Amino acid sequence: MAKQQYRSVTNSLGVVFLLVTVAACGFQIRGAADVPLAMQKTYLAADDRHSPFYQRLRDQFQIVGVDLVESPTDATAVFSILSDETDQRVLAVSARNVPREYEVYYIVSYSLQSGQVMLMEPRTQTQVRDYTWDETEVLGKSREEQLLRDAIVEDLVRVVMIQLTAL
Repeated sequence: MAKQQYRSVTNSLGVVFLLVTVAACGFQIRGAADVPLAMQKTYLAADDRHSPFYQRLRDQFQIVGVDLVESPTDATAVFSILSDETDQRVLAVSARNVPREYEVYYIVSYSLQSGQVMLMEPRTQTQVRDYTWDETEVLGKSREEQLLRDAIVEDLVRVVMIQLTAL
């Protein structure tokens, strides 16, 4: 009986030590970003509120506890998506002039302002991925393109969140 109590206490102390060590090294659970205090109530300004970048950024802001407001007058900060553009272009063609490789790109420009203070000057981020094309696999390749675009959006949002954490 005494051995069991000793093991229980030892295990508990081990868990506490592990938690203190992990906390001391600066570890944070993924998604737990420290955004500037000025972003407590943020207005997310964008021309296209249906773009994948806008949607994912809005979701990420809510995950980290930013209160998104419907009007810039109610906001302590305004995060502006100045441009949000995605497309693809041909990288390589076959001898018969049929596309063989495409490049998917996504370009966003954004800034952050709190009152008259510019917390983040306008910045532009570009992400690019390429994939091969086979006209016999149209559905699969279309799905691959969409998955690449989704991955690009995730990467762009991650970059923005890292930049906001650094402010």
